[in-house]
Amino acid sequence: MKRSGSADLPLHYGYVPQWLAERMAKLGLAVVETIVLDYGKDEVLRRLSDPFWFQSLGAVMGMDWHSSGITTSVMGALKRAINPHSKELGIYICGGKGKYSKQTPDELLKISERTGLDGNYLVKCSKLSAKVDNTAIQDGFQLYTHNFILSDSGKWSVVQQGMSDASGTARRYHWHSDELSSFVNDPHTSIYGQNHGFILNMADSQAAPSRAGVMQITNEHPDIMLKEIGKLTMPSHHDVRAEDVDLKRLGAVLWLAHENKPEDFEELLLLKGLGPRTLQSLTLVSEVIHGTPSRFKDPARFSFAHGGKDGHPFPVPTKVYDETLGVLQTAIYKAKLGNNEKNEAIKRLTQIAQRAEKDFTPNANFDQVIEEERNNSWKYGGRTIMGKAKPPIQQQLKLF
Repeated sequence: MKRSGSADLPLHYGYVPQWLAERMAKLGLAVVETIVLDYGKDEVLRRLSDPFWFQSLGAVMGMDWHSSGITTSVMGALKRAINPHSKELGIYICGGKGKYSKQTPDELLKISERTGLDGNYLVKCSKLSAKVDNTAIQDGFQLYTHNFILSDSGKWSVVQQGMSDASGTARRYHWHSDELSSFVNDPHTSIYGQNHGFILNMADSQAAPSRAGVMQITNEHPDIMLKEIGKLTMPSHHDVRAEDVDLKRLGAVLWLAHENKPEDFEELLLLKGLGPRTLQSLTLVSEVIHGTPSRFKDPARFSFAHGGKDGHPFPVPTKVYDETLGVLQTAIYKAKLGNNEKNEAIKRLTQIAQRAEKDFTPNANFDQVIEEERNNSWKYGGRTIMGKAKPPIQQQLKLF
C-alpha cells in the first residue's frame, strides 16, 4: 500500500457561506463528470490522490487557496454533489469530518451490497489508512476528517486530515489503491516533513499488515522514499503573492482571455460570445480537468478563476462563476447526447494557453492585475464572507 502524498496547511477557522457552497457542489460535479466522460472514473480517484491537484481544485472552486478548510469543504461539496449520481458515475464518497468519519464503515458496507464489492476488505482499508496516519506515524497530527472515495471497479482513494495545535497547522494525507490488493505485499511511503516524533509500531492487533509495512520502510534508502511521495507545504500568509504563482503560466491565461477575442482562434468558435473574464475562469477550470500532474505545482494560480471567499486574491465573482458553470453543464449535457464539440472546445482552451506559454514573457504587474480584479469585482457580483463587493470610491461618485 502506498501513500500518494501529503500537504501541510495553515489552520484556518471559518465557514463556507451557502451562496458559495451551492456553487462549489455544482462545479465539483461538472469537473468530475467531465473527467469521467473523457478519462474514466478511475482517473477521478488518481486526481484526488494528488495533493497538488486537490489544492488546485479547491482554489478554482473559490475556497481560500492555501488553508486547511479546503479539505473538508471540497470533500463535503463533492460528497453532496456526486453521491446522488453515484450509480451513473460509478463513484462513491464516504466519511467526512468528525462524527461523519465514523460512519465510513457502514457506508462502505451498504455500497458493497449494491455493487458486489468486498465490503469487509474496503472497511479494513479505510481503518488501516486512518490507523497508519493517526497511530503508526507519530507526527503530532490527530485526524479529524476521513473520506474514502471508491469506484464500482473496486479502486479507491483516501483523503484525510489531522490537526496539530502545537504547530498551528493541519496535515492532509492522500492514499491511492493503485491496483494493489494488500497492505502486506507492498509497503507504503512515509510522510516527508518536519520530524515531530518517531515512527512507532502500531499496537492495535487489527493493524498487523500495516506494522509490517512500517517496518519495511526503515530498510529503504531515504532518496527512494522521497521520490515516491508528493509533498505540498503551503505558506502562512493569506494574500496571494507573485512568488506563489508561476507568472508565465498565469500570464498566458490572462493574455488569452483579455488580449485576444475567442473569434481570433478557429479552435474556439464554439465558445464565441463569452466575455474575457469568463474565458479566464473557464481556461483555468479546463486545466484542472485536462492538465497533466506537472501543471499543478502552483495551486495559487487557480484562485484567479473564481477568487476566494476571504477576498484573496479578490472576491468571488458570482456572475462569472455562474456563467462558467452554465458553459460546463451545457457541454456535459451535449456530450452525453453524442455532441462532443463544445466539450472539445473547452479542452482546447488549456492546450492553446500552454502553447502560448512557450514564447510568452510576462510583462503585467502582478499587483496591478489583482487591483484591477478587485476594482471590477462589483461588476461581476463579487462576494466574500463579509458581504458583496462595492464599486471603488471614484466609481461610486460617478454613479450618483
